[in-house]
Amino acid sequence: MYIIKDKSFIGMFVLLIVIALAPAAISAAPADDNRPPELPSPLCDQVNVPEGSRLQFRAFATGVQVYRWDGSAWLFVQPVANLFANVDYTGQIGTHYAGPTWESTSGSKVVGTRLFGCQPDPTAIPWLRLEAVSTSGPGIFNSVTFIQRLNTTGGLAPSTPGLVVGQTAEVPYTAEYYFYRD
Repeated sequence: MYIIKDKSFIGMFVLLIVIALAPAAISAAPADDNRPPELPSPLCDQVNVPEGSRLQFRAFATGVQVYRWDGSAWLFVQPVANLFANVDYTGQIGTHYAGPTWESTSGSKVVGTRLFGCQPDPTAIPWLRLEAVSTSGPGIFNSVTFIQRLNTTGGLAPSTPGLVVGQTAEVPYTAEYYFYRD
C-alpha cells in the first residue's frame, strides 16, 4: 500500500477526474435554454410557430382569467397576469391583460390575435399560437411576430352557474409565454 504525501499530486488527480466526468454531468442536466417544450402531436401541431421564427425569450405568467356570467354561460372577459423572468415568479418583466396585450416594465407592448389552440390538459386553459397584430415601444416586445401560450394550469371558466347576470369570476392560472421574431 502506498501513502501519497504530496498534496499537489492529489489535487491534480482530483482535477483530472472532475474534468473527465464533467461532459457526462452536463449532458445529463436538463436543458434550460428557453426552448419551448415538444408539443403533443398531432393534437397541438398547429400551435407550432412557422419555420424561420426565432425564439427571443420566455416569460412565466401567474394571474387570473376573468369571466362574466351572462345568464346562461360564463363568457371570457380578459386575462390579468404578471410576467416573470423565471419559473420562481421573481424578476417581474411585465403584465398581460385584455387585447390580448403583453406590456414590459420598460413600456414596450405587443397585441396578439389567436390563430390556433389545443387543450392537452382538460383541467387547464388551452395552449395557443397567437400572431402579433401590433408592437410598440423599444424593448423586449419590439418586433415580436408570434406568441405561444404553453404549459397552462387552471384558468377554466367556472363549472357552476353564476348567481346574477353580470357576476364576474377570477380563476387563477399559470402559463409560459414564448415570444418569437422573424
